[in-house]
Amino acid sequence: MTHPVNFKEAFPVRLAQARAMLGFSLRELSERMKGEVSHAALQKYEKGGMLPSSEVLIQLADALDRSPDFFFRPLRVSLEGIEFRRKSKLPAKSERSIRERSRDFFERYLEVEQLLGLDSKLHNPLASVVIRKRDDVETAAEKLRSAWKLGQDALPNVVELLEDHEVKVLQLEADDSFDGLSGWAGSVPVVVLNSNVPPDRKRFTALHELGHLMLSFPDDTPCSSKDIEHHCHAFASSMLMPKDVFDREFGGRRSAIGLVELVNIKASYGISIAAIMARAHRLGFVSYQRYKRFCIAMNQNGWRKNEPGAFAGSEQSSRFDQLLHRAVSTELVSLSKGAELAGKPLAEFRKLVQLVP
Repeated sequence: MTHPVNFKEAFPVRLAQARAMLGFSLRELSERMKGEVSHAALQKYEKGGMLPSSEVLIQLADALDRSPDFFFRPLRVSLEGIEFRRKSKLPAKSERSIRERSRDFFERYLEVEQLLGLDSKLHNPLASVVIRKRDDVETAAEKLRSAWKLGQDALPNVVELLEDHEVKVLQLEADDSFDGLSGWAGSVPVVVLNSNVPPDRKRFTALHELGHLMLSFPDDTPCSSKDIEHHCHAFASSMLMPKDVFDREFGGRRSAIGLVELVNIKASYGISIAAIMARAHRLGFVSYQRYKRFCIAMNQNGWRKNEPGAFAGSEQSSRFDQLLHRAVSTELVSLSKGAELAGKPLAEFRKLVQLVP
């Protein structure tokens, strides 16, 4: 990808990106500017047919909630391998908004790391593992847990775990039909999660997307996209509850199980009761008929949207903020540059920066 190196090249791309981030059409942006710039003129700006005056640039920045500097920034990152789920119900406008908000964040994240001289490189302990059958997924999860020295205990914070191993994570507000996605910002693995979903769902999605990033599938007998999704589901469940742990907590093969048991496992391991039962069926601990009855009960009781029980853990990471504040406090960047990298107005960012005397 060729990156813009001056305003004439950067501006059309940045304008289109800023508009997509907010989900505005050209007409909607014109209306937001009270018609002072027509949608036809905006279209010419985005196509590179003409450049705005300083006055119009400030108006655009205000309408799009961006600083004027945003439109001068060259594009340093392209997102690759980004695919929304096949059955995604998100409108195309929402998908593009998520994609562009993600690109903006990871671009700023990697710039902060570059300023600090940090080298992000994922070491994949599963590079030699090829997933051909169900048991291979269990092997992969066990190998990763061992490589990352996770033991058999419940994972306290999956988002922080990924960040600690060079997977950049963004959480953003999105429609409930969006769970997450993964891909690459250059050579850096990235995961995007919906900040509005419960922690157990967020943990599962983060590990599912990690599966997409780290698992390898055979070239000679290609897996269907449906099979890959199932394998990544199984990988997430296995990471949350290894087979031996699951056997101990679930008690082996069962003909019946109480809701309270499922809620307690969910609270301890941060895995949804839906994922618990799917794993129990996958491991042969409940019959297909028993699992099917459970799925029917999930639908009838509205548990797909409001599942019983809760996981009290926090799925957050402060790594980006820590790195940015380090760059500011060591004067690698100015306050204004720090505000730009934070994606915040200068006055708001200044309040967040408190240097120790």
